[in-house]
Amino acid sequence: MRDAPPFTPAGIVTLTTDFGTRDGYVGAMKGVLLRHASGLAIHDLAHEVTPQDVEHGAAVLRSACPCFPAGTVHVGVIDPGVGTGRAAVAIFAGGHAFVGPDNGLFALVAAALGGVDEARRIDRTGALAAVLPGVPSATFHGRDVFAPTAAVLASGHVAPADVGPLHEPTDLAAAEFQNLEGVVRGRITHVDRFGNAITDIPAARLVGCPATPYVVSVGDRELELVRTYAEVDEGAPCAVVSSDGFVEIAVRDGSAAATLGIRPYVEVRARRGPRGGPRPSSPSGSTGADRPSGRNRVT
Repeated sequence: MRDAPPFTPAGIVTLTTDFGTRDGYVGAMKGVLLRHASGLAIHDLAHEVTPQDVEHGAAVLRSACPCFPAGTVHVGVIDPGVGTGRAAVAIFAGGHAFVGPDNGLFALVAAALGGVDEARRIDRTGALAAVLPGVPSATFHGRDVFAPTAAVLASGHVAPADVGPLHEPTDLAAAEFQNLEGVVRGRITHVDRFGNAITDIPAARLVGCPATPYVVSVGDRELELVRTYAEVDEGAPCAVVSSDGFVEIAVRDGSAAATLGIRPYVEVRARRGPRGGPRPSSPSGSTGADRPSGRNRVT
């Protein structure tokens, strides 16, 4: 935890879930938010996160939340552990608040905002006793726990210190970047709707990039790291640095996932030098791009 300026609510709430929009789950959360604070400005970030994929949700939050003004409360519900002993938390970082399950969902965005300032376990005592139901649904904490907590935080009706006791939040498994002989290893974290495969390799890890040429390998494919999609022919695969500063694998005017047959969690390697140079061997047990499952634009 760090010393930091206090969270000052701005009356803004964002929602990120894996609920989709064909059912009433997102609508129910919005109803609860407005019931507790009718003047809130509510914004949808994404509701098509891969079901139960905490890492995909974490990447979405990292991408979008820092664009909002300080004082925003971000609700995230990608919660495969709902109804278990996992904590419900409010995490404060960079002047923002994040409300949701304590499963690592907010780890990437908190790091992007400078680190966790404070985290509290949501507790139905004190100021929240009149807000949270005595017996919340075992399967819908988004409606019964996270939405009401976010509403009273965003409206200023409840101060951060009154949410509950201090808590040490769960982190995502730390990425182990190997940078041996100019090679950085990572993996694909998710595939976006255009079929771009986003990795967990920050461009900052690529020493000398963009002046130094790099080749990105997935399975048996070697792809040049280029600055824009337009630097390769239509339909050609390539690697680029996304707008979030991470290496991604793409196909110009096409889908990398469909064309190359890659999916999340496959290993990716980036090495200095031109394509066709010496290639590092894959560690024992690594898998290639042998599974299927998308058009690249904004990434």
